[in-house]
Amino acid sequence: MTVGIDKIGFFTSNYYLDMTDLANARGEDPNKYLIGIGQQQQAVIPPTQDVVTMAANAAEKILTESDKHDIDMVIFGTETGIDNSKSAAIYVQSLLGISSRARSFEIKQACYGGTAGVQMAADHIAMHPESKVLVLAADIARYGIGTPGEVTQGGGAIAMLLSANPSILALDNQSTFHSENIMDFWRPFYKREAIVDGHYSTNIYIDFFNQTFKDYCQKYHRNLNDFAAIAYHLPFTKMGLKALRTVITEDAHSQQLLKEFDASKRYNALVGNLYTGSLYLSLLSLLANSTDLKAGDRIGLFSYGSGAQGEFYSGTISDGMHADKMADEFESVIADRVRLSVSEYEKMYADGLPTTGGDVTFDSANDPSRFIVLGRQADQLVYKDQKG
Repeated sequence: MTVGIDKIGFFTSNYYLDMTDLANARGEDPNKYLIGIGQQQQAVIPPTQDVVTMAANAAEKILTESDKHDIDMVIFGTETGIDNSKSAAIYVQSLLGISSRARSFEIKQACYGGTAGVQMAADHIAMHPESKVLVLAADIARYGIGTPGEVTQGGGAIAMLLSANPSILALDNQSTFHSENIMDFWRPFYKREAIVDGHYSTNIYIDFFNQTFKDYCQKYHRNLNDFAAIAYHLPFTKMGLKALRTVITEDAHSQQLLKEFDASKRYNALVGNLYTGSLYLSLLSLLANSTDLKAGDRIGLFSYGSGAQGEFYSGTISDGMHADKMADEFESVIADRVRLSVSEYEKMYADGLPTTGGDVTFDSANDPSRFIVLGRQADQLVYKDQKG
């Protein structure tokens, strides 16, 4: 029996900011963002969307009624929680009509939370082969207007259904991990924006990749040639490329890995930073856009969460993986996005739930998504299914 990712869905808002527009507004050479950072566009999240609605919208695209009945665990990885106590998973479980017999909970460790959920789901299914587990990874990346990190903002959600005998990626049950108490990035309770030491965080990311990859190869007697591709956590696409360059050479296989990396970064460059979902958007991009990958190929996955936790693990492509279908589903999400001016983006960025409390109702007329946030009443978030 194999265990792994059987279905994968993606969602982001219907608004985006072009990085050339942002560069011009900030007095920067556009190539600093387009080439130096590796980003072309970033999603802009309106107040009618949060991590709950984005995760529900992503999952709704992939789940059948039978799946909803069979799911016995919902795991939500996020660092953009909507409550200090109540899990975002409980809201999604309710919005989607997933069986009330399911365990539902939230995991937090910066951008690593989604991977923690994947590994926990795989362990659960290995013990209970009839189980299905919904793993959600959703975040909104915020660094502030005019800050050095502004170009690496974004947001969205990945939903993955894990099961026995998966149709997309069978996990190898082989992983190595490394953790240290490091202050490269954190998000205090009193701030909506993250605090980050960008250069330091990039260096730690590369160090953790090298440590976990080296440990993986030693533990499982593998080397770089055993991987048809490696997918990276991509808060910005150049970050993963810097890590890959530390282990490749000039040989033909290394050049193939660079080609596959180009396929894996395509979607992230158009959406921006998903934090917990960034690795899995990269995996989706790789599978959808590669012209050479085939069933049985081994994919390496590097997950990183600041603060810091790193993990390298692997899986093999299943016979049921359909690249064209994945590409079509991604395109359907971003095809009709609205390009915002910088001033429109700045206004939308400033909107949202006031941190001081109080009732608020959002204008939902311009949000065509199925699940939206209507606002807050009596200190309770109000969600709506627009098809319900």
